[in-house]
Amino acid sequence: MGIMASFIYEGHPAKYMIAFIGRAKEVAKLSETWGFRISDVRHLGPRFFMPGLVDTHIHASQYSYTGTALDMPLLQWLNTYTFPTEFNYKDLDFAQDVYTKVVKRTLRNGTTTACYFATIYTDSSLLLGEIADKYGQRALVGKVCMDTNNAVPHYKETTDGSSEETKRFIGELLKRKYALVRPIVTPRFAVSCTSTLLSHLGEIAKNNDLHIQSHISETKEEMDVVRELFPDMESYGHVYHKHNLLTDKTVMAHACYLSDSELKLFRDTGAAISHCPNSNISLCSGMLDVRRVLKHNVKLGLGTDVAGGYSPSMLDAIRRTLDTSKVLTIQDPEYKTLTFEEVFRLATLGGSQALSLHDRTGNFQVGKDFDALLINPVVPDSPFDVFPYESTKAILEKFLNLGDDRNIEEVYVAGRKVTPISGVRVVT
Repeated sequence: MGIMASFIYEGHPAKYMIAFIGRAKEVAKLSETWGFRISDVRHLGPRFFMPGLVDTHIHASQYSYTGTALDMPLLQWLNTYTFPTEFNYKDLDFAQDVYTKVVKRTLRNGTTTACYFATIYTDSSLLLGEIADKYGQRALVGKVCMDTNNAVPHYKETTDGSSEETKRFIGELLKRKYALVRPIVTPRFAVSCTSTLLSHLGEIAKNNDLHIQSHISETKEEMDVVRELFPDMESYGHVYHKHNLLTDKTVMAHACYLSDSELKLFRDTGAAISHCPNSNISLCSGMLDVRRVLKHNVKLGLGTDVAGGYSPSMLDAIRRTLDTSKVLTIQDPEYKTLTFEEVFRLATLGGSQALSLHDRTGNFQVGKDFDALLINPVVPDSPFDVFPYESTKAILEKFLNLGDDRNIEEVYVAGRKVTPISGVRVVT
């Protein structure tokens, strides 16, 4: 499959990028070409390296109630659980505790790149970026923007305040010059943003050449509200497009109900979709037809969507993507079910393409950063068993379907080992 490595040399002067790819039987020749000692080569035995997992949509601020509160649809869920919880992030001690735990947990689960929603509070959002940098995770971090929230009026911003705080967040985060952490412009969704705010955010993103993230067409109820708020717009997608928020650095979560014309809009602008199957089902929102999106040549990655999704593991996102595809096949026997190889690609290279980070990560292409997981399929407490006659492909499939953090022995981001986590790290 061209995705795994059985040996590695960790001391090459290229340091954190992939310098070359060769076969184990060619080690002697490679050592002469690249100037390393054969004794420095690390033989992995039954272990293997695979590309790091890319979570294209996760709400770090919702991590504290992950695995609970899945008893109502999206809009009611936001008002009842999400907004009251996110209000707590005015408290930096509260934010420090939760954000540290979510970064460490996702790293242990193999997420080398995460696209985070924080909250409307600038200082705690900056703290999330600091923590991601401290533990070595590649991250896009967004300060949430919302100037409309009639249901929970104490959790919203003014239009001008949201714009100014977004500028402060971006300026401060960029000033810190973190190697792997970047800001992302984050209107929560069209339901919670006025047209004026959306315009401001589109301009901010354009002027600073920044990534953009939001939500689109997650539920039918949400779509009805958007139609009421923006009656002159052709579609939900066109709301964002009018405000210059669909670009080749945009990723929109869910997209369960996009029309063909909206998918064409995504393709033409280069905007991407984050497929979040766990939350789509857990909140009874809908089911995204991934095959249809890919046929429109729209970029697509996978997201955990914590806490609408009840698992912070991208392995769960892989499994729920396969499950959703099979449900669509049950409904239509002519439907072509996604293969595990296709979904594995969506969780790695597909995710990096969706986040426009594919020049840095997503696979083991020479010149990219070494973002990788060291998988041990025979760890003593492994949740699955391996037999001598099984192929490499079968072992990978078992890990994707049955494995968990016990099988992930080490995690590397940009060539640095970031798990197991030991003490305080400073990334330079």
